[in-house]
Amino acid sequence: MKKWLSLFAFIVLAVGLAAWGGPPRIEVSEASLALGDVVNGQIVTREVTVQNVGKSVLIIEAVSTSCGCTEAAVSATRIPSGSSGVLTIRFDSGAHGPALTGQLVRQVFIATNDPQQPELVVELAANILPPTNR
Repeated sequence: MKKWLSLFAFIVLAVGLAAWGGPPRIEVSEASLALGDVVNGQIVTREVTVQNVGKSVLIIEAVSTSCGCTEAAVSATRIPSGSSGVLTIRFDSGAHGPALTGQLVRQVFIATNDPQQPELVVELAANILPPTNR
């Protein structure tokens, strides 16, 4: 019975999307950000364009990060077909204290209503250098 209900729900979703002209589709200008050398304590901000290249409204359901040292927010949570918004990422290289140095990778997760890519990941990488005031 559950199998039939799942199939029915899928068919209803497919028909609904076809009636709207197709699903939304998320794309970002950069899915990987190389921040390079960052002195411990420095705050780095980057902006990434979030585009809806699909046929119906893209809904950004949530934005989260892999660590408290990274914050992220989008300028719009509803992006019409053919439009875009901005994802602003703020990375605090000193959030873990002055002893942290070396390669560091963090992620930003964007949850959407894109059926092909319900979660998009933007990754940022940095080489953390010792603080200059030592």
